[in-house]
Amino acid sequence: MTPRRRLPAILLRAAVVLGVVAGIVLTALGPATVTGLLPYFTIQSNVAVGVLAGYAAWRAARDRAEPPSVLKGAVTLYITITGTVYHLVLANPASPFAMTQPHREPGEWWGNQLLHTVVPLLAVADWALFDRRGRLHPRYAAWWLAFPLAYLGFALVRGLVVHRYPYPFLDAGQLGYDGVGLSALGFATMFWLLGLLFVGVDRLLARAAPPPAAVKEEPPLTASGSEKAPS
Repeated sequence: MTPRRRLPAILLRAAVVLGVVAGIVLTALGPATVTGLLPYFTIQSNVAVGVLAGYAAWRAARDRAEPPSVLKGAVTLYITITGTVYHLVLANPASPFAMTQPHREPGEWWGNQLLHTVVPLLAVADWALFDRRGRLHPRYAAWWLAFPLAYLGFALVRGLVVHRYPYPFLDAGQLGYDGVGLSALGFATMFWLLGLLFVGVDRLLARAAPPPAAVKEEPPLTASGSEKAPS
C-alpha cells in the first residue's frame, strides 16, 4: 500500500472497529445482555469484521502486506449479509419473515443502526477501496458459505436446547425442519450469488486499476564505479 493510501485506510478501519464496539455496547443498553447478543449472526459478523479491520489497520501502520484477500472477502460478505438481511427481510414489513421492531431508546437505536447499516457500509468501502485486486476466484463464493451453514447448524442445535431461535426463518418450532431447510436453501443461494457478485466486482476493479508503473533499470556500473554508457 502506498504511503498516501495508508493513512485513509487506517482511519477507515479504525472507524469500523469503533463502530463495532459502540454498536455492541449501545445495543446492550437495552434489554439484551452482551452474552444474550452473542448467538446472533449480526454480532458474530460484526465482531469478525471488527477484529479483521483492527488487524488490517495494524498491518497497514507497519507497512506490511494486507490480510489474505480470500479472508477479507469472506468477512466482508458476512457483514454485507447482515445488513442486507436486516433491511430487506427482518425490518421490511412486506417480508414474510419480518420481525416486529420494538421501541428503542436513542442509545439502543443508534447501536442497532451501527451494527446493521454503518459498519456494513464502512466494511464494504474498505474492501472496495483498499483491498488487493484480482485475487478472488468464483469458487470462493462456495467456500464462503461454510460459516453461514455452520451458523445454521449452531442455531438449530441451540434451539433444541433453549427452545428459542435467533431469526424467524430459522424457527424450526414454527416452520418445521422442512420449512427451515427450504428457507436455508433460498438464503444460501442468495449468499452464493452475492459472493459471486463480490468476485465480479473484484475483477472489474482489477481491470479498471491503472497498470503498475514500469521500473527503470539502472545502467550497469563499470569496474571503476562509473555508469557504463549504452552502446
